[in-house]
Amino acid sequence: MTTDPQTESVQRIRPVLGILGVLLGASLATFFGRLLSVGAPDLRGALHLDADSASWIGTAYNMGMMFIGPFSVYLGGLLGPRLVLLVSATIFTLLCVVMPFSGHLSVLLFFLVLAGMTAGTFYPLTLSFILRNLPQSYLHFGIAAYAADIVITTHMAHSYEGWLMDALSWHWIFWTIALLTPIMIALIVFGIRPQPLPKPKPGQPPPSWRGFLYFSVGAALLYGAIDQGQRLDWWRSGTFVALIVSGSFLILATMVRHFSKPNPLINFPFLRRRNTLLLGIILMAFRFVLLSGVVLVPSYLTAIRGYRPEQVGPVLLWLAIPQCLAGLLAIYLLGRVDSRLILAAGFATIAVAALMDSHITSVWSGNNFDLSQILLAMGEGFALNGMVGTIVLDLLNSGSMDKGPDVLSFAGFFQTIRLFGGELGASFIQFFLHSRQVFHGDLLSADVQGGSPPVIERAHALTAGMHVQAATQDIAPGRAAALFAGSIRQQAFTLSIMDAFTFIAYIATACLLIIACLRGLKVGFPQIVAASAKPSS
Repeated sequence: MTTDPQTESVQRIRPVLGILGVLLGASLATFFGRLLSVGAPDLRGALHLDADSASWIGTAYNMGMMFIGPFSVYLGGLLGPRLVLLVSATIFTLLCVVMPFSGHLSVLLFFLVLAGMTAGTFYPLTLSFILRNLPQSYLHFGIAAYAADIVITTHMAHSYEGWLMDALSWHWIFWTIALLTPIMIALIVFGIRPQPLPKPKPGQPPPSWRGFLYFSVGAALLYGAIDQGQRLDWWRSGTFVALIVSGSFLILATMVRHFSKPNPLINFPFLRRRNTLLLGIILMAFRFVLLSGVVLVPSYLTAIRGYRPEQVGPVLLWLAIPQCLAGLLAIYLLGRVDSRLILAAGFATIAVAALMDSHITSVWSGNNFDLSQILLAMGEGFALNGMVGTIVLDLLNSGSMDKGPDVLSFAGFFQTIRLFGGELGASFIQFFLHSRQVFHGDLLSADVQGGSPPVIERAHALTAGMHVQAATQDIAPGRAAALFAGSIRQQAFTLSIMDAFTFIAYIATACLLIIACLRGLKVGFPQIVAASAKPSS
């Protein structure tokens, strides 16, 4: 029986279109979240919101993503990835169109929660679809595309948001996504073939949605508590306590229900393996150290040097080039050396870059970060590709690639860890910077009150300068004191940034010890590539 060449061509290109579709979905989910974060000041001004109200914009979207992350395991196993992605992407597009017209904060927050719930399905189903549709000999190229997809969109947000506010308007923070998501829908329509809905095996209980719902709501509540903790003053806030207690109770109820009535769509014993747990810790740590580039540097440039988002953008955007080059080199090496070596090289490079930035002073500008940011970008490229490669190999070596519950459980676990790792990192950095700034401010203020010779000399110089500019001589000391206090705050913030970079270097170094504890994998990419290169007999 002969096959039509055109049909064969369509069958070959279909998985490629599907992979492009799910990759685009993952990048859009990341990009929209970053645009909301970077554009928060502009959204606050355009919508006439106070700081407390505006802080919930990003939280609402990310709580929706956190909710759907675990629940997407249930949806994907029950309905299949094609239907879930198509429905989610369609709703996500419509929400992005109407959100600028919401008119009231509560309506906007409701829409953002729904947007997070729809966009949050893109991540867990992306990697699992790539793993199950790419030949094993091409998996490392799929890993490269997945890693580059996330890294590039993370660094584009500052530049693009600044351009939007100059050339268009804040509405395009939402409408940009609405224009791009239909492309994703078209790729999924033509790239992922319809599949029959899975049926439970004889004697197996039907999948239950209750356990997933309890865990998803609990995880979303915990995420909201962590995200708002610094602003709410942690345990002194009734809202924070309520979120923590209710979220913890629902997750505990999930565990009790699962062990009393196991769900056929999830396999907890599969997730208890040593490498899986250690890789989860490494993923959480990577999301934390990623903040050194996307949070600390922009925070310093904005607070100390007075940069606008469009000025911060170029400092971050060009880093995509060394990241992509390092990623390509990492993928080349994945086919030749142990993936753990690439992962370790990435974290070691990140540690060196963070130590370089720990020598920051209040006179640094964007150019002073060039060398350290190049190293950081290369380290992130190596670490991300090495980490995703090791995660994929861990699944391959488990022999569970064709077992739907194992793959979905695996993807849902790492999606949850990815979101919690990023949020824990962001919240801890805010708390760390605030506490260290207060600490250094108190020390510097104590030196001022002690009247050390350098302080007295600086005070006399400022007062003399104000005498020249002041209309009357009696206001000069007050102006000089205000300038001196501002200088103390500036130095205290700079020292807190220095401490944060040092702490990140410690975290990256600790990851090297965790990597050393990973068990060796029987089958690695070198063996896969070598096997695919042999001619078939």
